[in-house]
Amino acid sequence: MNELKIAPTKNSPEIGLNPDGVIRIKGRSIHENSIVFFKPVEEWVKEYVKDPADLTIIEVNLEYFNSASAKILINLLQKISHVRLKNKKFVINWYYEEGDEDILERGEYFSSVLNLPFSFIRIK
Repeated sequence: MNELKIAPTKNSPEIGLNPDGVIRIKGRSIHENSIVFFKPVEEWVKEYVKDPADLTIIEVNLEYFNSASAKILINLLQKISHVRLKNKKFVINWYYEEGDEDILERGEYFSSVLNLPFSFIRIK
């Protein structure tokens, strides 16, 4: 399985998907067509969960994302959490800037809806 990297733009996040177990999403996610943008990411995750690393670390560091991106992100996190079915572990690190209550609250909402533990990391 190959690493997948997608460079950021003003409307799309930087994506780094490493088969060694590190998954990073960073930046802004406000695309016109989120489904098309995230299609290769979804395909990669689908393959990854078949034979995941012993520990999967998911790092979400978004400064802003729209509702279409939120829906896809929830779906991706849910799929990645299936590594538990293979007796593997995962950690979700949710980064937010100090004072950015919106991003923090969205992370808390995701954690609640997915019933998954998140580590919330404040950035100064």
